[in-house]
Amino acid sequence: MIGADGYGYVQHEGRHIKVPQVGNVIIGDDVEIGAMTTIDRATVDSTVIGNGVKIDNHCHIAHNCMIGDQSLLVAYTRMGGGCRVGKGVIMGADVRMVDNVSIGDGAILAAGTGVTRDVKPGETLWGRIAKPVGQERRLQVIFNQLPKAWPRITALLKKMEQGEE
Repeated sequence: MIGADGYGYVQHEGRHIKVPQVGNVIIGDDVEIGAMTTIDRATVDSTVIGNGVKIDNHCHIAHNCMIGDQSLLVAYTRMGGGCRVGKGVIMGADVRMVDNVSIGDGAILAAGTGVTRDVKPGETLWGRIAKPVGQERRLQVIFNQLPKAWPRITALLKKMEQGEE
C-alpha cells in the first residue's frame, strides 16, 4: 500500500489522539516496489523514494522517510518515521531502523541488523544492535567457542577465588 496514514499519535488527557497525516509520497523513476510493502505518506511534507530504488516484498517505510537513488531494500526491512537513507545503500533482509536515523551513502546493512544510531557513508554493519561487521564477526566466533571453553573458564575462576595462580 502506498500513501497510508503514518503512525502518529499524541497523548492528551490519557487518550491517544491521531495526528493528521496530510503529506504525500513521491516515487522516482525506475522504482520497483514488492508485494505487501507499505509506504506511509508524510505528516506534512513528503515521503520520498529516489530513482532506481528497489524494494522487496513485505517492507515498511514510515512517514517522512527519504530513500536515496539506487538503494536496495531486501524483504522485511522496516524503517521508523523520519529515517534518511543515502544513495546506493544496501539493506539485507529484516533490517530494522528506529525513528530518525540517517544512513550514509554506500552503507551496507547486513541481514538482521538493528539500526539505533546514524550510519556513516560506506560503513558496513551487522548485528541485532548494529556494530561494525568486523567486531560482530569476532563476537560471533567467541560466542560459538564458549560451550567448549566454558569448563576451563570456570576452573580458572575457581582457582582465582581460592587464591591460586
